[in-house]
Amino acid sequence: FHGRILARRVVGQETRYEVEVKARYRQRFPLVSREYLWVPNTCGCPALRQGGEYLLMARRHVNHEHTLNRILLQDDGYARPWTPREARLVREAARHC
Repeated sequence: FHGRILARRVVGQETRYEVEVKARYRQRFPLVSREYLWVPNTCGCPALRQGGEYLLMARRHVNHEHTLNRILLQDDGYARPWTPREARLVREAARHC
């Protein structure tokens, strides 16, 4: 999805980003206009700056007890600065995948 980073907060051993969802591409789970995106570290990897817009490929993480349901961006996850060209490539790929 295409999102703009609104805020960043370290919570325990993880980083939580508040994200404004600007566009959805091929999605396997519903997204609302504002989401929390979790990264399982505190180093800021991948580095997402507040106010920046990114193309993000994340996954829905639900624990076995179904008490935890969140969007997770792993350390090596897809997070690229948003550009019209990058958005076009993702849109085209979503049609074929």
